[in-house]
Amino acid sequence: MRNIQAEIVAIGDELLIGQVINTNASWIAAELNKNGIAVSKIVAISDNEQDISNAITESHADVIISTGGLGPTKDDITKGVLANLFNSEMIFHEPTYNHIVNLFGKRNYPVTEVNRMQAMIPKKCKPLSNIHGTAPGMWFNSGNKVVISLPGVPFEMKALITNEVIPGLKDHFNLNAIYHKTVMTVGKGESMLAEKIEQWEKNLPTDIKLAYLPQPGIVRLRLSTSAKDKNTAQHNIEQEVIKLRKIIPELIFGYDDITLEEVVGKLLLDRNATLSTAESCTGGYIAHLITSIAGSSRYFKGSVVSYANEIKSGILQVSTSDLNTFGAVSQQVVEQMALGVRNKMKTDYAIATSGIAGPDGGTEEKPVGTVWIAVATTDKVISKKYLLGEHRGRNIRRSALLGLNMLRRQLL
Repeated sequence: MRNIQAEIVAIGDELLIGQVINTNASWIAAELNKNGIAVSKIVAISDNEQDISNAITESHADVIISTGGLGPTKDDITKGVLANLFNSEMIFHEPTYNHIVNLFGKRNYPVTEVNRMQAMIPKKCKPLSNIHGTAPGMWFNSGNKVVISLPGVPFEMKALITNEVIPGLKDHFNLNAIYHKTVMTVGKGESMLAEKIEQWEKNLPTDIKLAYLPQPGIVRLRLSTSAKDKNTAQHNIEQEVIKLRKIIPELIFGYDDITLEEVVGKLLLDRNATLSTAESCTGGYIAHLITSIAGSSRYFKGSVVSYANEIKSGILQVSTSDLNTFGAVSQQVVEQMALGVRNKMKTDYAIATSGIAGPDGGTEEKPVGTVWIAVATTDKVISKKYLLGEHRGRNIRRSALLGLNMLRRQLL
């Protein structure tokens, strides 16, 4: 059983000038994947007859799904292009017209000649019922290829994909099951992680594909495969994940869509433990991540954003002498910050950060991106220095995630 390949063609000048983001394509791709159809290509093209025609005729995919250009105005030319492409005369489709009349009647709108023209469709297409709009979808069979044209309005397109396209494709093709699993890692950059798991990656079965999906502070490893049924595909992936866990157990914090802040929250709940934070360079971002999780009030007590030294010394009881001697960005200060907020808020754990987020403020001894992070527990304080780079936003994000990960490892 071979994998069915699809291409998605998004039609509209508005996509090419950056006026509209092409969210339709990503949504369609996700739905196709869930149902065993791999997407090999996504393109955005202009409202131009030749571009639309080329996108269809030059495709080697089994399924082509286009969106856009089916409206009632003169710049909506997709229907006419497809009629020419398939050498099909236009016919009046009574059910579509009745639907338009009914839809407009509910809204107390008059049906104009322009609206009536939307009931004209190519004779060779199978019309797809658009329950939310006036332009029907169109299904063409061309040899072994299926060409489907859908309106670009998202809520109309989504209903057509769910109600018409997916069921139709399942009937038309004998589909494999596609399965993805994402391994969430933190603590190593993409290149260092790749080096650490190089042998495991080389030994992956040929039908399992690995993708590195990095973002500031986190690298997602997405494993993908297909098989005759979902259970087989899932089993094959899980066997490789078991091997990976033995190689990098300290870096893996979860799977698929789970966030690091969710994982830390669950660990705190499991231990009936509480947390507070003392943040300088992260400016409250750790507290923001923690409180973005529903129910975090059960384990998070609060934060002190101690940006100024007088807050560090006055509220967190950091030694003024140590601030003067070692500076705010130092092991001595960040450890006292963690202890100070833990004692003040009477929590089991505390995270503290102090660093130079950038883009200025660095020195030769402490360049931009220098960050100290500490975690205080009931019986000890651990701390670590990081050199993160020069981008302020990334430094704040990575510092927060590194702090959460330090806590996660202590909780484990």
